[in-house]
Amino acid sequence: MKKTTDGDGASTQQRLHSSDQSLYVAKLELPPLVVMRSLVLALAFFCLLCCSAASPERRRPKLVPVKRRNDTTIQNNTPENPCKGTPLDFVFVIDSSRSIRPEDYDKVKTFIVNLLQFLDVGPNATRVGLLQYGSVVQPEFSLNTYTSKAQVEEAVRNMRHLATGTMTGLAIQYTMEVALTEEQGARPKSLQIPRIAMIVTDGRPQDTVEEVAAEAREAGIQIFAIGVGRVEMKTLKAIGSEPHSEHVHLVANFSQIETLISVFKSKLCGELCFSVCACSLGSDMCKVVVHQCQHICVSSPASYRCRCRKGFTLNPDGKTCKGESLTGKHFRCICSEAVSDRPPCCLSAAEDTCAAVDHGCDHICVNLADGYECRCRPGYELTIDLKTCNRIDYCDLGNHGCEHNCVSLPGSYICSCKKGFVLNADGKTCSQIDHCAAGSHGCEQEFMNTETSCLCKCTNGYTLRSDGKTCQKVDPCADGSHGCEQESVSSGDSCVCRCRKGFTLRPDGKTCKKVDPCADGSHGCEQESVSSGDSCVCRCRKGFTLRPDGKTCKSVDLCQTVDHGCEHLCVSTTDSYICKCNEGFLLADDGKSCEKAGCHDGVMDLVFVIDGSKSLGPANFELVKQFVNSIVDSLDVSRAATRVGLIQFSTKVRTEFSLGQHAAAQDVKRAVSQMQYMGRGSMTGSALRHMFQFSFSEKEGARLNVPRVCVVFTDGRSQDDVSEWASKAKTSGVTIYALGVGKAIEQELREIASEPAEMHLYYAEDFEKMGEITKKLKSRMCKDKPADESLCRCESVIMFQNQVTEKLKNLAQTGRTGFS
Repeated sequence: MKKTTDGDGASTQQRLHSSDQSLYVAKLELPPLVVMRSLVLALAFFCLLCCSAASPERRRPKLVPVKRRNDTTIQNNTPENPCKGTPLDFVFVIDSSRSIRPEDYDKVKTFIVNLLQFLDVGPNATRVGLLQYGSVVQPEFSLNTYTSKAQVEEAVRNMRHLATGTMTGLAIQYTMEVALTEEQGARPKSLQIPRIAMIVTDGRPQDTVEEVAAEAREAGIQIFAIGVGRVEMKTLKAIGSEPHSEHVHLVANFSQIETLISVFKSKLCGELCFSVCACSLGSDMCKVVVHQCQHICVSSPASYRCRCRKGFTLNPDGKTCKGESLTGKHFRCICSEAVSDRPPCCLSAAEDTCAAVDHGCDHICVNLADGYECRCRPGYELTIDLKTCNRIDYCDLGNHGCEHNCVSLPGSYICSCKKGFVLNADGKTCSQIDHCAAGSHGCEQEFMNTETSCLCKCTNGYTLRSDGKTCQKVDPCADGSHGCEQESVSSGDSCVCRCRKGFTLRPDGKTCKKVDPCADGSHGCEQESVSSGDSCVCRCRKGFTLRPDGKTCKSVDLCQTVDHGCEHLCVSTTDSYICKCNEGFLLADDGKSCEKAGCHDGVMDLVFVIDGSKSLGPANFELVKQFVNSIVDSLDVSRAATRVGLIQFSTKVRTEFSLGQHAAAQDVKRAVSQMQYMGRGSMTGSALRHMFQFSFSEKEGARLNVPRVCVVFTDGRSQDDVSEWASKAKTSGVTIYALGVGKAIEQELREIASEPAEMHLYYAEDFEKMGEITKKLKSRMCKDKPADESLCRCESVIMFQNQVTEKLKNLAQTGRTGFS
């Protein structure tokens, strides 16, 4: 039979090889490419029918698109990159813990770069992202960061080792919730582009991985788990997708990680790119797909792999084989024109060549148009001599999934279990034989199943007798290991320590100490008791003295026992005393004498700067408004006396009312009560700038030669700098009080407050000693004995200081329950 060829020299009689049979396409009038396309379309249609029958709810089985070509440029040579045009969303998740040495970390980067060679990287092809993790997750680049393979490789080479913990579960959660989302560059799920995470780790996770890995897989993420060194296989299986034989890999060290390159090349450029339809699981993939294997195609669940006959090795393309020049050829007869000279094989096409010649085929001889070909029965493969057959070792293919042992059979394999185990119904895994299940063990107390038998054992406090069945009680104190300092006694299954008379057991349960005569609480002491030899003696705390009954205590009134020197009143405290003055008088600088107050109609320009940020909360904002109004109640508010203004700040600054807006306390309080909570950020620096530039201007009602006071109220850290405008305001003569509540930052309050800070800075949590501020403020501002007008101003500030102190004390009590 003659052959005809097209313009490229390819035979119109095309032969597609599978693992154990050949399919021939007869000579047709259609061009070969059309015939091939028809076969692919027919196969796709057949898969669609299979998917519809197997899963009625799946209306649109996913087909790998067939790339169209120009018929005039097809050449029958090396096939193109098998992953070309197959898009993936691929994220590397790299363990960067301290247990990985720097040289091993470089090997991981080399592994990633080598693996990238099998991916077609691009915005419309495979998108690649990478994150590394230790105690925290550090994303290096996302799926939409780079558009070329060269850019990705450069980013991988520039990675820096974290050298911290091993939070694998946290990294998987980040991959699912962030890295493989559309916001980070993953394409919509409706496009059915596979989302793949490849996790490389070398140790036990410091967090749990089972639940978050299961969530990721249920979300449609295909996970490959690569373990190096000390990683437990059960951990990798908890992470990786099913089947574990395809997605879970463990190597001994980082030097061996490169051996996985060929494995993942097969997976990335075989299984992911050539799955014909989503329902092909369980099918013979060598029959479902155009596998392009030159010698032998071997199916595995949801995939296949190419193998070569004995004497040949698989080329890097994973499809073709290299070896002797006889590869793929059959035996031909060379026939002459003279019938008398023709060898026995030169018969007509209708005659049986195999019967006419000594073909030497080990199994099967198949007649061809111009000779014959030897083939093997299922489960065997042709050797290099193209005549004899060797049995295929299906266990050697490595995808059997047997938990214990794999046994090769002709054309198949079976799994078997080790001694003491039985094969489960799945035909893969093994369960230990329960020798105790029959109940004939005769054990008195407990029993335990072993690999070969059922053994009896005893509960705690008992030991097994020589008959191997019954138990006898053990004296827990008999071996002398109890560690008791004085005495020991058996109590049930344990040995208990105890002490002799006059001693008591310490908390360690071993040692003894002498009995404390005060320990039983019968001493009757009102305040404190102390052991003294064999008796218990009462005593009193500082500031008290023991009464004659030797039990109760009375307070020591220092005002009655010392020369206190107070001009008006002496008040005893716990361990000291303080001097106070009658109403209408102020305590002098010496802390003992009193003097009449010099001024009560104080004059000042007062501006409140109130924090209205989100952290304060509406309820606490109402408390702040009440605090402002209580301060206003104590002031002489008028055009000629004290003027009050208020600004509120959050992300922005808002003047609620200026110094010149209200002339009466009632109007000021009404404006405060109607103030609306802003509830956003905390820009304290912007508020101080506004106060300095506008609030104390003549336009807003500020007066010349009148003391200027600012009260800043905040509950948290500012989002901008406070020091610059606080400093400018203080330099211009504004006295600033900084009031912090809750989570306010002390350093910021110090930058805001006037000097000395201890007289102008307050926390709502501690206002016990604020009564001392009056004499300190007066000493600081009035030390040069000012004239009457200056004294009046000074006293007005002192009055305000006293009033603020009392209000802050009240607010502190409210703040302890109202502020967090």
